[in-house]
Amino acid sequence: QIQLVESGGGLVQAGGSLRLSCKPSGRTFGRNYVCWFRQTPGEERDLMAALSRISDTIYYADSVKGRFTISLDSAKTTLYLQMDSLKPEDTAVYFCAGDINLSTLRKQTSPTRAWGRGTQVTVSS
Repeated sequence: QIQLVESGGGLVQAGGSLRLSCKPSGRTFGRNYVCWFRQTPGEERDLMAALSRISDTIYYADSVKGRFTISLDSAKTTLYLQMDSLKPEDTAVYFCAGDINLSTLRKQTSPTRAWGRGTQVTVSS
């Protein structure tokens, strides 16, 4: 089974930037869609951004449009989430994931989804 590992989280001031990275334990993701979720205590995991490796179709949640950028490196072996103009409300655990399509990403869980363990992002006022 594909295993994903996130990195790049940390503590930043409001208005600052971070870049999260996600790599599969194997060489490739093995799924069409790669994406980022985030979750705060007591809340569901919310889909923030998704990218199709086949069509390059990109989805962003309204809350992060214009501030976050999802991308893959040229070799398509590393997934990134560039986060700019960070706000305190962006504080959350961020998870990378892979799945077969957007329909399955709408669900909280999916047997076809590969998850990372998450990385904490904290934005101070």
